[in-house]
Amino acid sequence: MALHFELVTPAKLVRSDEVYMVVVPGAEGDFGVLEGHAPFMSTIRDGAVQVFASANAAPETIMIEGGFAEVNEKGLTVLAEKIDE
Repeated sequence: MALHFELVTPAKLVRSDEVYMVVVPGAEGDFGVLEGHAPFMSTIRDGAVQVFASANAAPETIMIEGGFAEVNEKGLTVLAEKIDE
């Protein structure tokens, strides 16, 4: 099973992928999302999104600045104000 993950900024779709898990820097603390997670929304703070391609893989780190995260039946969408490229 895989989690559908999208990272979007106001300028473009940065990433759209099937991944194992994503850890997001939520405003209330970091949270991890796996396939089948309960639906919710959260504001996010500046920090690192960690993307795990598989259970044993080292995470890919993407630095973001602010935004929102939504988990629904389709997967996880992170709407970041800005990413550090």
